Amino acid sequence: MNMHSDIPPAKITSAGYAAARAIPPLWPLASFVAVNPFLGQSGETLAQVGARLGRVGGVPVTMPRDWYQTRIADGTITDADLSDALVAYGGADMPSLTDHKRLAGTAATPPMPQPTVADLAAEVSGVDWPGIVSNRFGAWAAGYFDQGQALWAAPRRRGAYDAWRQNATHDLTPEIVGLKGFAQFASDTPDTAEAATARAIKRLGLSAGALETYLHQLLFGLGGWAQVGRHHLWQAELAGGQDHTLTDILTIRLLWEEALYVQYEDQIAAKWDAVKAAHAAPLVPDADVLANVVLQEAWERAAQRALAQTLSTPMQQISTARPALQAAFCIDVRSEVFRRALEAVNPGIQTLGFAGFFGLTAAHRSFASDVDELRLPVLLNPGVTSTSRGDDVGADQTARFRARASRAWGRFKLAAVSSFAFVEATGPIYVGKLLRDALNLAPNAVPGGPAPRIDPALDLDGQVNAAETILRAMSFTENFARLVVLAGHGANVVNNPFASGLQCGACGGYSGEVNARLLAGLLNATEVRQGLAKRGIEIPVDTLFVGALHDTTTDKVTLYHADHPLVSHMADLSQAKDWFAAAGAVTRGERALSLPRASGQGDIVTRSRDWAETRPEWALAGCKAFVAAPRHRTAAKSLEGRAFLHDYNWEQDKEFGVLELIMTAPVVVASWISLQYYGSTVAPEVFGSGNKLLHNVTGGIGVVEGNGGVLRAGLPWQSVHDGQSHAHEPLRLSVCIEAPREAMSDILGRHEGVRALFDNRWLHLFALGEDGQMTHRYEGNLTWSEIEPSAQKRPELKVV
Repeated sequence: MNMHSDIPPAKITSAGYAAARAIPPLWPLASFVAVNPFLGQSGETLAQVGARLGRVGGVPVTMPRDWYQTRIADGTITDADLSDALVAYGGADMPSLTDHKRLAGTAATPPMPQPTVADLAAEVSGVDWPGIVSNRFGAWAAGYFDQGQALWAAPRRRGAYDAWRQNATHDLTPEIVGLKGFAQFASDTPDTAEAATARAIKRLGLSAGALETYLHQLLFGLGGWAQVGRHHLWQAELAGGQDHTLTDILTIRLLWEEALYVQYEDQIAAKWDAVKAAHAAPLVPDADVLANVVLQEAWERAAQRALAQTLSTPMQQISTARPALQAAFCIDVRSEVFRRALEAVNPGIQTLGFAGFFGLTAAHRSFASDVDELRLPVLLNPGVTSTSRGDDVGADQTARFRARASRAWGRFKLAAVSSFAFVEATGPIYVGKLLRDALNLAPNAVPGGPAPRIDPALDLDGQVNAAETILRAMSFTENFARLVVLAGHGANVVNNPFASGLQCGACGGYSGEVNARLLAGLLNATEVRQGLAKRGIEIPVDTLFVGALHDTTTDKVTLYHADHPLVSHMADLSQAKDWFAAAGAVTRGERALSLPRASGQGDIVTRSRDWAETRPEWALAGCKAFVAAPRHRTAAKSLEGRAFLHDYNWEQDKEFGVLELIMTAPVVVASWISLQYYGSTVAPEVFGSGNKLLHNVTGGIGVVEGNGGVLRAGLPWQSVHDGQSHAHEPLRLSVCIEAPREAMSDILGRHEGVRALFDNRWLHLFALGEDGQMTHRYEGNLTWSEIEPSAQKRPELKVV
């Protein structure tokens, strides 16, 4: 039989790469990064994606109908919201307002995915072939992708396809459960992944039209394992190269389909023909998907109206006096609560918001380490190198010896031949430690080490350029206080595989104190200040910049003032510590209101040390808005810890370079965060990582529920749900920018990928006026509509 496909090889290759790019990447747990699960579908609308993901995975893209019905009943969603949403989606065949309100009270038909060959084979044989494929693939992938957790690592010299073939020829499990001659089948597969893919497509009888969603479905069904492969491709392309891991994975999954089809062809051929026809059919959202998407849009308009009302309240008076303290925080939504509390402690304090990497895309080597930590957004490449090695060679060597001994001791504890003897011999020694940890008596560790330094290879002109760019991007070029604190942020938790996910996303999943300390050192340098003065930025001689760390779990702030010891500023530093402590207490009190089992601010620190605490903090749950405007537009207005706040003054941005940077970097990163929370809430079984209580870390990469199978990606259920109700409301982010609409349209016109996010409503864009009100809504296709002031009023809620 001729096993060469009738589909041109170029078409198969392009279909494979299209399927690969439909999968979002998954970063390892050590540097967890929030990823938009719809990243590969940003060129489509939510309704179109609903049709696509319904076909390939049976995935809902909105909340259940009763979610919206509750909000219609209590008046949160008004008739005007529903009418506006219907107009936004247009079409003569859309249901009327009355019909839509009726639909909200009915249950939608859940989306049903097309079956794979494995599904059809299971149906006729009674053998759980999808589960077996998942189990065997997961067992191989856990070894192949291992990042140091396994004591015996799988060989990585070969590509994924070759490594799998070698493994599969010795794996007898498929034959034991009923797949005859599978080891021989694997041995007889073509030598190249391309040839094996073409053969499988030929044998399965797939048409070119069916490839788009069928290949996507095969990768989609592998969950996090496919996303690990996509991460390999992402990293390679970021470096200007290429990687075939994910397309190799697709070939492997196709070969399982081929092997099962060979065995069960006579029993499933007719149903398989129907499946192929369904995959070849155009993707068209059905009435249920369209109705749900309109309900989601209506709810988002209700939330936007509430946001507009908050923003339109009277603004604070702008003070021209020198601030008592200036403190710059990450734009992270958790900073909003602390900033508001700090400003309330003393009206003379000014806070600023800027992306937490503080403009320094650093590849950093920590003290006693040769590992390059990429402390920068994953969308960017490193621009500078830095180190915290210090000048004490002896201390460096001692720390390295201790680290090696600790790693060796850890591997000894885990090794199969020594683990039981270890417990028997050394168990009593650990009693004290176990008691301290169990009773939450161990102190919270704070990142320290010598002051980080930028590589001397960055000359003075480069340092001045960096400093100027950062200060102008922060709209921070005048009226400097005596003390300016640059506060990165991080989290301090125990027994949490997702700990890096609580750190600074703008710093690649690391805490942000390194970047803050680097920038403080840069801005304190006399030569840099002299260079800035020549460019119109005068920093007073008595201004001291100090790096800091805002612990978002405990809301304590650590000042790294020893990096720049000045006797003249000891009183300023002492006063700042008092202000930060007072603001921390207020912030903890506010956060305690939403955390389960927290009765007051005193409970917060204890939670961070509790081994059994699954919710030490809510991280970015609840995020719903991004605001880029001068701080006085939002100061003293409670945004409930749900808004990213970026300082921006368009009048200082003459050529709108800063605006372009904001719209193409921080806004996109914020959209990844927002949509990861969205996906983990509306489809937790697919886009969430499941229950923390069942997690096992695999390969140092991610988690599985139980002892194997699909690698889970996304957020744990405990990150979006408090045990009784949702802690996160899945709203697509509303981006509010105070800038001329023409400038924003021009930027969108030059950045196709960013424009797609707004045109397809993955993000909503609003222009703010000088009074802080939302004045215009972006409607897509570079057009805007005016918002009537009356539309920003919150309706009176019905008493029910």
